[in-house]
Amino acid sequence: MDLINTSLIHKIVPPSVASPGPYPTIILLHGRGTNEDDLLGLAPYLDPRFFLVSARAPFPFPYGGHAWYEMADVGTPVGSEFDESYRRLHQFIDDVLKGYPVDPGRIFLFGFSMGSIMSLAIGLTNPDLVRGVVAHSGYVPENTSLKFKWDELSDLSLFVAHGQYDPVIPIQFGRRISELLSKTQADFTYREYPIPHTISEESLTDVATWLKEKALAE
Repeated sequence: MDLINTSLIHKIVPPSVASPGPYPTIILLHGRGTNEDDLLGLAPYLDPRFFLVSARAPFPFPYGGHAWYEMADVGTPVGSEFDESYRRLHQFIDDVLKGYPVDPGRIFLFGFSMGSIMSLAIGLTNPDLVRGVVAHSGYVPENTSLKFKWDELSDLSLFVAHGQYDPVIPIQFGRRISELLSKTQADFTYREYPIPHTISEESLTDVATWLKEKALAE
């Protein structure tokens, strides 16, 4: 399958199980200092019926790879780059919807670290755009101009995972996500793991099971 032109550079992994489509889809959003190849390494652990799309963040990171925005400090994205990434990611999802055989009712965002923050930014402001969000090791970007639709999340499912020993984005940021979501009608799962700033075998297994249940249950 050929790549389409989109607002972000990306790679795809079509389903390896024969099906007429449209396909349940996971859009993968990497963390700072990597690229679209990073989370594609998770593909063998995800259900083969998913259509995978892995996007590259738009800004070069000075030490290699790419980033979604600059940071003033943890929890505070720099406005101009964050706003640009948000706009381009929103457009990217529209591009994917129009250009690939994806099921618009079964699109999930799976972000790690900075990619998790972007996933939450989209899901909590446009809950009608995606079916669900996996937010691994991130935070809700509250210190931005975004207008979150806390009262319109009843159809959105979220899986929030965080490492208890995360030295990059400390555990209190994950707990803050849980606190915010507990005041909404969102269907959310919050899990902590005895890990640093990484995806573990246990957290990935839980995420893969959750995605299968939400997107592929009969």
